[in-house]
Amino acid sequence: MADVPVDSVASVPVAIVGAGPAGLMLAHLLGRAGVEAVAVDTRTRREIETTQRAGILEADVVRDLVETGVSDRVLRDGAEHEGIEVRSAGLPHRIDFKELVGASTWLYPQTDVFADLADARERDGGTVHFGIRGTEVLDAATDAPRVRYTAPDGTRHELRARYVVGADGSRSMCRDLVPEDHRVRYGTEYPFAWFGILAEAPASAPELVYARSAHGFALISRRTESVQRMYFQCAPDESAAAWSDDRIWETLQARVAGEDGFRLEEGPITEKTVLRFRSFVQEPMRWGSLLLAGDAAHTVPPTGARGLNLALHDVKVLADVLPRALGGAGGSALAEYEPRALQRVWRAQNFSYWMTRLLHTAPGASAFDLRRQAGELDNVVGTRAGRTYLAEQYTGWPTPTR
Repeated sequence: MADVPVDSVASVPVAIVGAGPAGLMLAHLLGRAGVEAVAVDTRTRREIETTQRAGILEADVVRDLVETGVSDRVLRDGAEHEGIEVRSAGLPHRIDFKELVGASTWLYPQTDVFADLADARERDGGTVHFGIRGTEVLDAATDAPRVRYTAPDGTRHELRARYVVGADGSRSMCRDLVPEDHRVRYGTEYPFAWFGILAEAPASAPELVYARSAHGFALISRRTESVQRMYFQCAPDESAAAWSDDRIWETLQARVAGEDGFRLEEGPITEKTVLRFRSFVQEPMRWGSLLLAGDAAHTVPPTGARGLNLALHDVKVLADVLPRALGGAGGSALAEYEPRALQRVWRAQNFSYWMTRLLHTAPGASAFDLRRQAGELDNVVGTRAGRTYLAEQYTGWPTPTR
């Protein structure tokens, strides 16, 4: 569509493809630094706001949302969690984040993070175009990249930018702009998935519960005080429609049962999904004037709650290097982005892979595999060093300065 005439042309220092939390946070931070950025997204605002996603935020992310003026709603509506519970063979073990590493996490849905950022962009007069189609990024390898798109009213528009940021999610179009012979894609598919539910019920526990038993893995989280989100391990090709509510509750109760008599609060199930997951990284994260951020460059399984935090870390680094690049530092500033981002990406990949393999039962696992896995989990929950490692990895790492 590059040769189709456009109805308008606008110049902007930074064009952002993708207006989810990562794209909007970048636009917000750049705006605070005096750099104009325009974000575009094929989804409507309502589509993004109504796509339910859980959210565990690092304390650094919460601090950034509040201190940069996005919103303090996370402090009012979110729930600070000072630890998690790991249930192993029916016995509960609390991992006390505060006591072990002096940190905490916050339960705050990703959809609420998005709503806060979208409201902040409107409040601050930022430009965001939702519900577009036919997005193209042209001349990405040059000093004059362009973004073309069709607005909801059918008109065609072009943004002439100095830099383009691809924050367009796990099905990224932008990542494919890096030539095949110049990119490397790392990844692994997991031989299991999560069966997820939303249930109208009271909370079963004050903090997240990760359970591993002879019956399999389960994760007990929550959406609100009256709506709970829960998962259990299943096959990747499992059909959500094939499961009755009674069968789901029976499965979940068996996986969390223990000597302490712990039971889940039950209620009507309003949503059933099967969530496949994988680990993925594309390098490089920069090609010419194009920079990749968030799921466009990397994805992790949800076990370690790293995905959204990683994306927001990427854009925090970009919000540091882009103004300096635009201010005259050019490529020397941009050269900092990838190593600073990738250090955290690969740490998170390692932790997410480790925690996923630690808590799930691989198909075809031998008796030795299962006993060895139980021994590893005992080393984690049964020693201070093990609990500290889990707490440090789960709560994240402070964003290093340049």
